[in-house]
Amino acid sequence: MTLFINELLKRVKNGGVKEVILATNVSMEGEATAMYIAKQIGNIVKVTRLAHGLPSGADIEYADDLTLSRALEGRREY
Repeated sequence: MTLFINELLKRVKNGGVKEVILATNVSMEGEATAMYIAKQIGNIVKVTRLAHGLPSGADIEYADDLTLSRALEGRREY
């Protein structure tokens, strides 16, 4: 898996981004990645995390449109 964190950080720091919605897997690696990103940009933009709708341990790439929309509606600030 390729992560483009540096590119994300540059884009946020250049302005124009109001919110970053984190949608990493609910694993130790996913949580660590989300925490790292939130610490890097949390003082620049609003950082939220997907909420209910995605079962713990499920890969986001297999989620349907309805499940993703519910997760977006219930997101919480990181």
